[in-house]
Amino acid sequence: MTKYVLKRIGLAVLTLFIITLVLFLLVRIMPGNPFPSERMSAEQIALKRQEMGLDDPVVVQFFRYIVNLFHGDFGKGTSLYYGAPITTVLTTCISNSFKIGGIAIVLGSLVGLVLGITAALHKGRFLDGLCTVLSILGVCVPSYVFLIFLQYTFSFKIPFFPYFFDPSRFLFSSVIPAISLSLFTMSTIARFTRNEMVEVFDSDYVRLAESKGMYGRSLVMKHVLRNALIPIVTVLAPLVVDLLTGALVVEKIYGINGIGKLMVDAIAGEGIDYNYVLALGILYSALYIGIMLIVDLLYGVLDPRIRVSAKGGDD
Repeated sequence: MTKYVLKRIGLAVLTLFIITLVLFLLVRIMPGNPFPSERMSAEQIALKRQEMGLDDPVVVQFFRYIVNLFHGDFGKGTSLYYGAPITTVLTTCISNSFKIGGIAIVLGSLVGLVLGITAALHKGRFLDGLCTVLSILGVCVPSYVFLIFLQYTFSFKIPFFPYFFDPSRFLFSSVIPAISLSLFTMSTIARFTRNEMVEVFDSDYVRLAESKGMYGRSLVMKHVLRNALIPIVTVLAPLVVDLLTGALVVEKIYGINGIGKLMVDAIAGEGIDYNYVLALGILYSALYIGIMLIVDLLYGVLDPRIRVSAKGGDD
């Protein structure tokens, strides 16, 4: 198992390096001016390019960028935040996105599991239909539409929560965006939990457990839910990345200074800030690869047969 884990980590590092190379090359060949040309003269832009090493060969630029990454340095922006270090800006944005995304993940996962388990245990009855309808609504209604509805209801009509994000009241301001972001996760987890549990209930080993007198909570927790969690974990992984890195539209509408809003600002500003686009692309990729690596390891915890298979593959 240790050899398998090391191989997975090595493959993850190699994948991230290739993605970084591809992103770096794509950013360098993108059309447009990375500097706000309306506020800078041609001479100023030329000096700025020389100062940032943008006139050097691409190979030199790439390896210099990789060396700086190992020191936690993403460089400086070309148009956003007056050229402040990207690492400093990212620290605040990551903190906001991760906190709100973390709340959304926990809320969506717990409510989704409850809805899915309830629907599976009441298959074909009223509660099953009700949970299914709620799940479909959660998938069909975009999170930003639900956000606007919550803003209108609980910030305008009933002025209880802030209408826009207020860093000084972080937890209170996180309620509306966290609920909005959790909607899709909740619906997805509920649907997969219900479908997987229904399938597991019809399996031979569950019938065998029932024939031995195992019923109720013990049967659900030891046999049904544990076996149903494997595909659910797989589905949850990309959802976690999306929520942790911030939903673009939700953060922009609610005024959250997070990664999603930062990405929109980097692309739609006076000049496309290529350095921020590159840094955020690498961050998204690293998070996705890291989450998928954790999922691979969780497989071995949820299903011992996977550990046995991994050992057999290493020999």
